[in-house]
Amino acid sequence: MALAMLASVCLGFARSFLLRPWFPEVKVPPEPFFLLHGAVFLTWFILLVVQTTLVARGRLVVHRSLGVLGAVLATAMILAGLTGAIIAARRPGGFIGIPIPPLQFLVIPFGDMVLFASLIGTGLSLRRRPQAHKRLMLIGSITILTAAIARWPFVLGGGPPAFFGITDLFLVPLVVWDFSTRRRLHPATPLGRAGIDRLPAAAPSSSPAPMAG
Repeated sequence: MALAMLASVCLGFARSFLLRPWFPEVKVPPEPFFLLHGAVFLTWFILLVVQTTLVARGRLVVHRSLGVLGAVLATAMILAGLTGAIIAARRPGGFIGIPIPPLQFLVIPFGDMVLFASLIGTGLSLRRRPQAHKRLMLIGSITILTAAIARWPFVLGGGPPAFFGITDLFLVPLVVWDFSTRRRLHPATPLGRAGIDRLPAAAPSSSPAPMAG
């Protein structure tokens, strides 16, 4: 799941961030801050792959040590996400490609950051309860995938139903795992799903993505 999420982010932001020089026709935020913003969020998913690999290999001491870095990085992401949203909202043209008033659309990235902070913060606080911890960290990471998914070349025209629908599909393996191993959902699974399964009415079908720069 961690690798799938990292691949999704790389695919979504390949043209506007990772391979930016090769796609000059793609509109990108003009402010240099968004390079830092992208680097911070990409680092989160790289760290997620590292952390899950460490657990799989039984290197729990190293995993716990890197958990401190994860907490610091999550805080930086929240600050970067909120700051980026405010910068974009104050731009004369507002959010790139979003044909609605910036202050109205601002609700979406702010909501995403609140949801991410709530799930990741709860996951970190429950680090001594691994079954809840790993589910909340996973679902918290899924909540910020929509911006990348919305930029997949073959999804871009699908609008919010496609963006959020595909994001929800990342929860399916977790649900299947719960029922196959526990015969029921772990309490942390529906808790996270209740937050992630939403379709903001503020985003019209032509909007490219929540948290757009």
